[in-house]
Amino acid sequence: MALRCPHCGHFGTFLPLNSDLVENRTGGEKIIFGQRMCPNTICKGHLLFFANTARKIIDTYPTETIPFDKNGIPDRILNAFTEAIVCHSNNCFTASAIMIRKTLEEICSHESCKGKNLKERLQALGGKIMIPKELIDGMDDLRLLGNDAAHIEANTFEQIGRNEIEISIEFTKEILKATYQYENLLSKLRSLKKA
Repeated sequence: MALRCPHCGHFGTFLPLNSDLVENRTGGEKIIFGQRMCPNTICKGHLLFFANTARKIIDTYPTETIPFDKNGIPDRILNAFTEAIVCHSNNCFTASAIMIRKTLEEICSHESCKGKNLKERLQALGGKIMIPKELIDGMDDLRLLGNDAAHIEANTFEQIGRNEIEISIEFTKEILKATYQYENLLSKLRSLKKA
């Protein structure tokens, strides 16, 4: 059974830990239940799975999450964004939108951006870091999505569903790269030059 580990993010063929159980459902359908272990020898994380007889995975616990590079991201920001991704993987889209907004707030706090509200702090962030204007504009859309999630009276977006959250997560990953990871990547490249 090949999938991405929800614990370490490693993709591989998970190892069986015991015999699978088969449940006969009404109508002749069969569901397979089992436990697997991550093939990454450092992780060895366990997961439970539910699959059909063709071994197509129906669900896992813990659920598979969207992968992202965690290097260089400060802890408070990393924790908020990780929670957004875990909420998404559990189909808690409103909670994920709120945690994406919290991620933006944590970035602004870490970068000492001033302003009376998040909109002003995001504008200040745009002046501090070198990112494309489209990412700066998009940060305000992420803020509004978080507003819709947190406040009943806010109605900027039609809905907060899987599509909106997956786009928001991808967008936030780009903001995190631009803010915390590009400089480190450039340093690695420069270290390869001859002195």
